[in-house]
Amino acid sequence: MIAEMRDIVASELAPTVTPDQPGGVAAALCAGGVVEFFNYGFADDTTRRPVTSDTLFNLGSLRKPFEATLVALGTLRGELRLDDRLSKYLPELTGDYVHRVTVGQLATHTSGMLLSTDHPPWPDNSYTRAQFIDMFNAWKPQAGEVPGKQRVYSHACYVLLQLVLERCYGAPIATLFEQRILRPLGMNATCVPERGEDDRAVMDAAWMQRVVQGYSYQGEAIGQPGNQQSYFDFPGTGQMFSSARDLATFVSACADGRSIDPHLRDALRITQREAFRIDDRFGEAMAWENVHLPGVTIVDKPGGLNNASGYLGLVPARQIGIVLLANRSEYPHEIVRYRILPALSRLAASL
Repeated sequence: MIAEMRDIVASELAPTVTPDQPGGVAAALCAGGVVEFFNYGFADDTTRRPVTSDTLFNLGSLRKPFEATLVALGTLRGELRLDDRLSKYLPELTGDYVHRVTVGQLATHTSGMLLSTDHPPWPDNSYTRAQFIDMFNAWKPQAGEVPGKQRVYSHACYVLLQLVLERCYGAPIATLFEQRILRPLGMNATCVPERGEDDRAVMDAAWMQRVVQGYSYQGEAIGQPGNQQSYFDFPGTGQMFSSARDLATFVSACADGRSIDPHLRDALRITQREAFRIDDRFGEAMAWENVHLPGVTIVDKPGGLNNASGYLGLVPARQIGIVLLANRSEYPHEIVRYRILPALSRLAASL
């Protein structure tokens, strides 16, 4: 079955990375306790450095399931509650609206809040922590929003969730990831480095040699390898970096529950549970989306920047998972959601 699955993935991915397209793609298929890797194109078009399963990519919003996992772990261990008001951890949140928002609503994108940093026209400024808090305190409903009553995707709300977690545990977010998720799973090529003055991740030379050059969809190089982008000028707000090999470990744990720590195994499952139904096809979980297609429910998380694209996808009922990382913007990751994962699910069901 693995050979047939590999053929399905390869036949769909290969046409998306041709010599006339910038950059490359690293992917991993996780099924039945087996991981298969797929690598195409270049980590750097100028030097012709090939993409490998150990190449490091900027994950963009693929970081969010890790924050969600920290929240789920905290609830299982009795360290926080989904219905805790944010002001329990951040008493500086005093605004009329934000003080009614809960931890669970941030994690499921149902708070209703959206800052100017979440949508175009993109601001020219960056914001200190104090300014960031002030923006939330000043926020007022724009279209009758009520905490918990709508799904509004917001990166800024996940930055706020980062601050809640850091205050709850008294540790930086990178340390929490390392201690509670990465080390227990054996992930040793994933990190959230700080952002240097040149907007590059602060990494040692050995790690930086593995990082991709990012490209626009048209092939323009954007930033240098290790480029990090953020509107927020305080620690922990840069992007996470990882490889297809390391993320395959995370996706395998999400898909089949292979984890030494039972709390972590259960937390990964909790993050995937639908918490808010958007319409007849889509539902929102904690960072993950639930996609209800004919004959299969997919749990996934797309992400992207102007120089990176990524996708994590699961079919929990079949214990199948996929990782896809690209060093260009607007990679057509929808092929995984609508073609690859449904085809893999059908194959698994037929055997």
